[in-house]
Amino acid sequence: VQLQASGGGLVQAGGSLRLSCQSSGGASSRYATAWFRQATGKEREFVAGNRGSGQITYYADSVKGRFTFSRDNTKNAVFLQMDHLKPEDTAVYYCAAGQGIILSEVRRARAYAYWGKGTLVTVSS
Repeated sequence: VQLQASGGGLVQAGGSLRLSCQSSGGASSRYATAWFRQATGKEREFVAGNRGSGQITYYADSVKGRFTFSRDNTKNAVFLQMDHLKPEDTAVYYCAAGQGIILSEVRRARAYAYWGKGTLVTVSS
């Protein structure tokens, strides 16, 4: 399974960006897929994701109400719509996928076997 994230860039505070993650090599709608991010000097943290198509989507408290996770199974892609961006959202964003991830592990990076290269999001104040 290969994942390719794109859509990062530089945006002013209050602006929006839409990240895309294209999967290939066998990932299916039944795979758990999530977005994580890692700011300089900080640990990688969960942003949003779900355990498969039609499953409940979970969000980090810091992005709830501003970010929206979605899937397009026809395109083998997931997206992260980011609105009302804040400088503290600045980070490298990664998409990740995995199989058989139990509910209690959805927010844990270690549960995901497949990772794409990150895409940098910079929010200026």
